[in-house]
Amino acid sequence: MITSKYNWKNIEKEPDNGFFELTKKEKLTELASQILYSRGVDTAEKLTQFLSTDLSQLHDPYLLHDMDKAVNRIRQAIENYEQILVYGDYDADGMTSASIMKEALEMLGAEAQVYLPNRFTDGYGPNESVYKYFIEQQNVSLIITVDNGVAGHEAIAYAQSQGVDVIVTDHHGLPAELPEAFAIVHPEHPEADYPFKYLAGCGVAFKVACALLESIPTEMLDLVAIGTIADMVSLTDENRIMVKVGLEILKQTERIGLIELIKVSDVDMADVNEETVGFKIAPQLNALGRLDDPNSAVELLTGFDDEEAHNIAKMINAKNEERKEIVQKIFEEAMSMVDLEKPVQILAKEGWHPGVLGIVAGRILEQIAQPVIVLNIEDGLAKGSARSIEAINIFHALDEHRGLFEAFGGHAGAAGLTLVTENLDKLSQVLCDYIAENDIDLSQKKELVIDEVLELSEINLDTVHSLEKLAPFGMDNPKPVFEIKDFVVKQARTMGQNGAHLKLKIAQGTTAIDLVAFNQGHLAQEFQQVQNLFLATTLSINKWNGQTTVQLMLEDARVEGVQLIDIRSKMASLPERVPVLTEDSTANEVVVLDIPDKAEELKSLFVGRHFEAIYFKNHIKRAYYLTGYGTRDQFAKLYKTIYQFPEFDVRYKLKELSQYLNIPDILLIKMIQIFDELDFVTITDGVMVVNKDAQKRSISESQIYQDLKQQVKFQELMALATPQEIYEWLINESDE
Repeated sequence: MITSKYNWKNIEKEPDNGFFELTKKEKLTELASQILYSRGVDTAEKLTQFLSTDLSQLHDPYLLHDMDKAVNRIRQAIENYEQILVYGDYDADGMTSASIMKEALEMLGAEAQVYLPNRFTDGYGPNESVYKYFIEQQNVSLIITVDNGVAGHEAIAYAQSQGVDVIVTDHHGLPAELPEAFAIVHPEHPEADYPFKYLAGCGVAFKVACALLESIPTEMLDLVAIGTIADMVSLTDENRIMVKVGLEILKQTERIGLIELIKVSDVDMADVNEETVGFKIAPQLNALGRLDDPNSAVELLTGFDDEEAHNIAKMINAKNEERKEIVQKIFEEAMSMVDLEKPVQILAKEGWHPGVLGIVAGRILEQIAQPVIVLNIEDGLAKGSARSIEAINIFHALDEHRGLFEAFGGHAGAAGLTLVTENLDKLSQVLCDYIAENDIDLSQKKELVIDEVLELSEINLDTVHSLEKLAPFGMDNPKPVFEIKDFVVKQARTMGQNGAHLKLKIAQGTTAIDLVAFNQGHLAQEFQQVQNLFLATTLSINKWNGQTTVQLMLEDARVEGVQLIDIRSKMASLPERVPVLTEDSTANEVVVLDIPDKAEELKSLFVGRHFEAIYFKNHIKRAYYLTGYGTRDQFAKLYKTIYQFPEFDVRYKLKELSQYLNIPDILLIKMIQIFDELDFVTITDGVMVVNKDAQKRSISESQIYQDLKQQVKFQELMALATPQEIYEWLINESDE
């Protein structure tokens, strides 16, 4: 069944002519102007700010808390030839943050080492044993954290106690108590009032670089763009400027590692945009941190050795492919464990790779719209990730039960947790109780803003290009979403590994456009068949075999009215997790599997029921609609044949008689029963004798004959009518 993931909200805010005059000067189309206006860019000043790529508009880095203190200490370390450690993180933001800081330090002649913690052996954030190694073995006397640190109390306290200063540069949520670091540079620090609170870790590192170098190192903005997009922070204010400029620099980057990584991604450098980063570069970098030691990423991003860059790029790409396979395998195993009778899913198993469980939980959440916790079991501990729907703040739901966990942290939509396996049932009960006690409606959905309703004839390459001025798209500046309705699905086919994805060709009048729906391959027949289908899509450009065309990308789909799906073909399989009509009296999505002999039996199952989707398999055990109910000639031929025999053993001779008369045996049995009812024959212990003194009667006088006629008519409807005709007949009170 096609189920919408979101509540759609159509924008009704219309700009006036004055605003169109402003946007005309900027060569923006009416469509682009309407979208900007609806997003609050509704004055000349806001429009100028939104479209600006002026780096002088970036905020003063010294407005950040402790920036002066941090810069002075770093300069002191450089002057005194101190050993400096840049301590990053194992994701794309942490990798780019560390690379930016490394390059800034090296430009000033610093002795800097970089270390990215291993997700599995070091964990997230400052690690005391790692600090101890670098302090004791590498003579490090200054540690600079990037994209981490505000939660690293113990490791930072240890370093400071050893006379090693720690400068924290971070953007993650501030705990109630901050570590006793030498300096904390953070956009949300309560003792400063930095104008923009939503820098990524790489953005904070870049600000330190600007302050250290006393200029804006534009050549680092490609790294800022990657980290900022990857970490899904707000693409407004100075993040927008840095990412917009950074993407242009990325198109012409001289970083051989990035050139190699983009090459193995089969992307043309000229086509690089925020989607290249979000769907290609960032997942590749993150895959390294999820599966292996992330430190080679820094060499990829900052190194100068062509051969090494090529080898690292190939290795990272291979890791990403491996990550995809691992995710798919765990996803399939976890989905088989889902119990939709429960309001939350706690899915735990031995042997699941702990580095990808958050991705798996997110995919399952998207499919079933329930809170999901996916955990790997090892040595009596279950460790993994939670993902939740909008209606449930998963952090709040579990925060009061910290006694259940060995480790726990997170936010409203996601959490990481470790607990002993004995507590798994308690965890499930805690969440079930939380939902019940707070009377939470699990059917609540996130809102999806529909920017405009478009006709297919309005969509072309110019439309796509006109919207590019609003890019880069991301958090707080989403890619415009358009509603498409009143169209026909001309073709639906699956694509990708195991048919995971779906490609449709939809048409409206003389215009036809392709649409791609990721992870919807299992709904191919639904998209092909349902009526009153509405699509929420974004626009993209597809380049293939030298052809450049517009392609729609599915964001969501909804159906008005009941979904009627024809699966009567032998090739069509039964939908997964959909109950059979006769086995579930409450489900709103059912399969009509076996057709009973009597129409009223099937009709009775529809009385008082409301359905959202009905799949018609319509197995007919005895297909009388193929045999008919017997013609006059067939009845005459049968009577004439059996009249010649004093008696006829139906038990053993029926097949021979069927073949001789060329009448299917199921119909022949009915015809004999009709003769018996009309006293044309008598049957005793399987032996049929013709009653030669029988009164002359019409076949139509037989109730069996009349029932058979009705049965044929009923079966013809079930086998040959359209799903809509069948449904209308089923809900109609009369039998006509």
